[in-house]
Amino acid sequence: LVTFVVTQLAMGVTVLIARYLGENNEGKIGAVLGGAAVVFAILSAALFVLLVCFARPIAVLMQAPEEAIQLTASYIRICGCGIFFIVSYNLFSAIFRGLGDSRSPLLFVLVACIAGDLLLVAVFKMDAAGAAIATVLAQAVSVVFALVILLKKKLPFSIRRTDFRLNDQCGKFLGIGLPLALQEVLT
Repeated sequence: LVTFVVTQLAMGVTVLIARYLGENNEGKIGAVLGGAAVVFAILSAALFVLLVCFARPIAVLMQAPEEAIQLTASYIRICGCGIFFIVSYNLFSAIFRGLGDSRSPLLFVLVACIAGDLLLVAVFKMDAAGAAIATVLAQAVSVVFALVILLKKKLPFSIRRTDFRLNDQCGKFLGIGLPLALQEVLT
């Protein structure tokens, strides 16, 4: 649920990037990305506290069977510790999609997930903890790949240090992404 909500919030970033590219208004994209980085960093910090500190109550709320509560809480806690990578991967994916590239993020996470899940769960038999660690590692590796590709890619916009702040673009992408995230929660 957390990942779906983050993905839908990031969809607002995708829409604005694509809109500004289509309008030949690339000058606003830096502010979108800088504002998104700040908003998603704050979101990551809040999710970290929530998932790490309240893993067991969340597992109970999810109606995990009594014998699986500890494993579920462990999974939630590990994912909470790596939530920065999970959120970052989803933000980078939104950026790639806004640039018209949906394949790169898929390839990053596909390679990382297959390798991580096979190694930690199938080979080392690490159960739920292994699956959680594999998830976080896959997202971390994907973030590194995405960052390297974006830095090497000739982008039609620039981003400045002054773009990294809460700005009017934050309200715009949240105005698009929040209804999508709410829809995901309700579903």
